[in-house]
Amino acid sequence: MKRSDYISWDTYFMGIAQLSSMRSKDPKTQVGACIVNKDHKIVGIGYNGFPRHISDDDFPWNDEGNFLETKYPYVVHAEANAILNATQQLNDCTLYVTLFPCNECTKLIIQSGIKELVYVSNKDQGKDFQIASKTMLEKANVKLRQLNWDTMHV
Repeated sequence: MKRSDYISWDTYFMGIAQLSSMRSKDPKTQVGACIVNKDHKIVGIGYNGFPRHISDDDFPWNDEGNFLETKYPYVVHAEANAILNATQQLNDCTLYVTLFPCNECTKLIIQSGIKELVYVSNKDQGKDFQIASKTMLEKANVKLRQLNWDTMHV
């Protein structure tokens, strides 16, 4: 008889996103993303960090103060990195991401053809950029699912 206590696809792919987030050097927010096609094959992975060929020792990790002295103009978000690292077209794929995407990443998600977004945290719920993200995703018919990571079978 086969084992019955194996993990679900959601747990598996969100686990990969969580593991990817651990590569981020951001001292405050670590985000990971994993893109999966209809055949349950991973086609893209990413985490938030600076663009390649830019040393993360040469730029700030601050999240407050003068804009150019913060991380915000320099960091590539996990979702964008996963899309850029994709090994195939992303039409009808599912994106697993540890944090609900910002409005800029949402545009990339929709434009890339991803049709389902699975996330864990939505710590920015109610903020303007999050409302814009959710509105765009709904209008583009991207399916949204929030997972409760604490209660998932691991």
